Amino acid sequence: MPRGMDRSAGRRSPRKHRPKSASGPAGPGRSGFLYQKSGRYFAQVPGGMEELAAAEILALGGRNAEPTVRGVHFDAKPAVVYAVTYGTRLATRVLAPLLTFPCPHSDVLYQKAHTLPWNSLLRTDETFAVQSNVARSAITHSQFAALRVKDAVADRFQERIGKRPSVDRRDPDLWINLHIHEDTATISLDLSGGSLHKRGYRREGLEAPMQETLAAAIIRLAEWDGGRPIHDPMCGSGTLLCEAVMEYCRIPGGHLREKFGFERLPDFDPILWKAVRQRMDEDIRPLPEDLVFGGDSDGKAVAVARANLKQLPGGETVTLRRTQFQELEGLENCVIVANPPYGVRMGDGDPGELITELGDFLKQRCQGSTAYLYFGDRELIKRVGLKPAWKKPLRNGGLDGRLVKYELY
Repeated sequence: MPRGMDRSAGRRSPRKHRPKSASGPAGPGRSGFLYQKSGRYFAQVPGGMEELAAAEILALGGRNAEPTVRGVHFDAKPAVVYAVTYGTRLATRVLAPLLTFPCPHSDVLYQKAHTLPWNSLLRTDETFAVQSNVARSAITHSQFAALRVKDAVADRFQERIGKRPSVDRRDPDLWINLHIHEDTATISLDLSGGSLHKRGYRREGLEAPMQETLAAAIIRLAEWDGGRPIHDPMCGSGTLLCEAVMEYCRIPGGHLREKFGFERLPDFDPILWKAVRQRMDEDIRPLPEDLVFGGDSDGKAVAVARANLKQLPGGETVTLRRTQFQELEGLENCVIVANPPYGVRMGDGDPGELITELGDFLKQRCQGSTAYLYFGDRELIKRVGLKPAWKKPLRNGGLDGRLVKYELY
């Protein structure tokens, strides 16, 4: 077992397969959902990460990965579906399509959703929720579309069993995903069991945190493989450092998650899932000392980052200091990653002045290093005073930011 790893710490053992009953799920494989016929799935991905996510899915065993706007279509057998959902650090959700159909108005949506055998996925004593996205269609309101699917699910249970499951929008047993684009609807089961960016290591946070998927993309784009030390001199709550640890140590993105939506599938195989999880966990390797470093001028941020890192195998070996980057002697021959503060994180400070000082620090004291800086406010790039090697658009929630690479000769 890798150093620092306790597989029982911080999470429950994988959920046992649910018993079947007259009021509960039907037997495996009887429903004939679309994913069972096609073997094709969809991974939702933040904007700008589609190509990276496609490569990650292929590395996890997926086939025929096809990037599209904010997502990747791919083929997979059950073991690979479990591996992709458990292992991905870039996708936010993995979806198994149940049904696709022309949807010119809401009555069709209700009727089609009503035909699905929901009792093969859900019991009346469990909860569900519907997440919906609508674009360029006759149905224009996502919430209204979600409501129609919710009614169809509840009504089908009521008509056939005499009871209906409850809705829980925070932490349901079953997440249903609805996507309508140009009057074509797809109803899917969310195999993730909630957004995958919630790794489970963020026990504490600060204002305006970086999303975990974005931090993972930055580490991946930096092509950091542990050959040089990596340093975040403005670490905040430590998200970039946590993702660097996960990347080097090969920690699956879902390592700390307690449940997954694929456990709801009528053909879910708990023995196969246990084997997949064990194989991937055994691939975790220890983190060498003096490889991952971070610091921040805010003592609370350093304490939060340390607490978050300790949730991960090897995270306790990361070196953290309360210090301003201006006070560092230098960061030579290493990889530098940072999400410089702006907006709410700056309070009343001037972010432009701070970025100018950071640019001077990189020029004067970071020879031989490579820096990857993420700017939520793209206007701040002009204040660095260095010529970028490249800029890549990456989204952080609602922000359309840029990751900028600087070669420091």
